[in-house]
Amino acid sequence: MRAAIEDFILHLATERGLSVNYQLSTRLSLEGFALWLERGQLVKALGETALEELIQRGEEPPAVTLDPGSVTLDQIGAYLGHKKRLGLSAGSIKLIVVAVKIFIRWLHARRRIPHDVAENLPLPRIEQYLPETMNELQTDQLLEGISATAPRGLRDRAILELLYASGLRVSELVGARLEFLDLENRIIRVVGKGNKTRLVPVGQKACDALHAYLEKERPGMVKKRTGSEIFLSRNGTKLTTVRIWQIVKNAARLAGLDLNVYPHLLRHSFATHLLSNGADLRIIQELLGHADISTTQIYTHVDQQRLKAIHHRFHPRAK
Repeated sequence: MRAAIEDFILHLATERGLSVNYQLSTRLSLEGFALWLERGQLVKALGETALEELIQRGEEPPAVTLDPGSVTLDQIGAYLGHKKRLGLSAGSIKLIVVAVKIFIRWLHARRRIPHDVAENLPLPRIEQYLPETMNELQTDQLLEGISATAPRGLRDRAILELLYASGLRVSELVGARLEFLDLENRIIRVVGKGNKTRLVPVGQKACDALHAYLEKERPGMVKKRTGSEIFLSRNGTKLTTVRIWQIVKNAARLAGLDLNVYPHLLRHSFATHLLSNGADLRIIQELLGHADISTTQIYTHVDQQRLKAIHHRFHPRAK
């Protein structure tokens, strides 16, 4: 089992080209399941009390070898029930289910096990929360509240303008490089989840803010070992995601917004404002870099909620 997990993670890295974070998450899910199965075998062989006494004495339990082909659907179900009783959220359990399903499917496809016992394993239902958004007036208030004369004000304005103009994730923003940005054609190349690359338009106001920062402020931040990242700290190093959060929070405070403003809120607002102004959902999916249209469809619910609120407020017979 352990060797099969190692081979599968290697497959995810080399053949599928999936991100390190995805590999790590999958490894943790599968190794947790393998550890639980191993403990079950030890309990069966030694008994629960004897195993606990062995562990308390600090002694190593006997080595256990698991055959991936012996895993049953009942065992998977029992493990998921165990994790649920421990208080694991539906979202976290779903990650485990997905990891186990694709692992067993891969083993079966490689003829390393006779049956895909997890083929019909259902995914847990997750309560879907509508993403928070700002309206267009609040967004303008946030962006216009950043002073160009404040220390690193041009940088901070460019960061927020780009987050809203292009709907970037924070990780995509901190990884944005000078060679990815084409201000003349108003476009930026973005490396998203799973190292997938996409081209995203940049609005004129964001281009103006970026041009001002790159021309007047960034050169003074450059140090001997500075890389080609667009956004730099005062020490000339690449900004962290935590620092981007701080910049956004500070901008909201200075703008006097009584909202919980965070970087991803600008991404949600970007998508919602596009949809409410008539953009096609498939185009929004491409701009956001969503692999599945169902992820993007959440914004249709946000827009429906907005329309219902407007109808309730202004229609004479809505109340």
